Amino acid sequence: MALHPDLAAFLELVEFGRLTGRSLPMHAMEVAQARAEFADSSQVLDPSPPGNLAVKALQITARDGARLAARLYRQGDGGSALQPVILYLHGGGYVVGSLDSHDSVCRRLAALGEFAVLAADYRLAPEQQFPVALHDVLDAANWLAEQAAALGLDNRRVVLAGDSVGASLATVLAITAVEQPEALAFKPLAQLLFYPVTDVSCQRDSHRQHGEGYLLETPTLEWFYQHYVAQPAQRLDWRVSPLLSTLRRPLAPAYLFVAEYDPLHDEGIAYRDWLTAGGTAVTFARVEGLTHDFLRMSGIVGQVQGIYRDVGVWLKRVCGQS
Repeated sequence: MALHPDLAAFLELVEFGRLTGRSLPMHAMEVAQARAEFADSSQVLDPSPPGNLAVKALQITARDGARLAARLYRQGDGGSALQPVILYLHGGGYVVGSLDSHDSVCRRLAALGEFAVLAADYRLAPEQQFPVALHDVLDAANWLAEQAAALGLDNRRVVLAGDSVGASLATVLAITAVEQPEALAFKPLAQLLFYPVTDVSCQRDSHRQHGEGYLLETPTLEWFYQHYVAQPAQRLDWRVSPLLSTLRRPLAPAYLFVAEYDPLHDEGIAYRDWLTAGGTAVTFARVEGLTHDFLRMSGIVGQVQGIYRDVGVWLKRVCGQS
């Protein structure tokens, strides 16, 4: 399918900015500039997310004493019954991204109405390299299990979710729940994975076919990985490349999305096949006409609204409400 026309027009503006010297590809920026521009892009991609939500700022203490920011999104006060919750981990290549850059995504998920959304931040590279981000999200997950009742949440109904490397971190938590159950204080209900990074040890055909001109670029991916995993051997660690896990047992049911024009397309397909081979129930969607990061694009591509609706239907099903 051809690139969505509205997205194609947006990418033409991005390319014009580069040709005129007004902007640079992310991998040509300093880290601070890349973070600032990624954060600013949220106002362009989705300037008007749902506003009629209760949003509570929280803090989580990591194992080394660091304080990690978090936000709890929900409709109303949640009522008297414990509410199921999505633990959402933002993307950004382990280098950029924040609670602010993915605020619109969390608002749209919470606005579906069935689940609260806990967005948990984690420390970024190059200041903090592997495995700090993983330890942070594992600590956040266990904090959620401990604090759930006090927050009106049900720690028996937690969906692990994220986009890009946030989805990668969610997959690692899901594998940990089976392989090292003593390390995670709850059994996840399901996984909601948008265009995950699943194997940083090699490049596939989609890295070459869609490696330039489609928002996320292959050189930018490599720039991210060099910041996060300092040692080449770490790229073979399943906690960085979950596709390389030797686990062959079912994980929590997964809804996995890949984008047609995404350098990560092929490793997403490979991860779907890996999950299926291990006995995991997988709902799969290849979103045609769109690029990486489409979940943040509700303001420029109307098609994204339908994706959220589909997610809402799936969430009801996995929660046994339909």
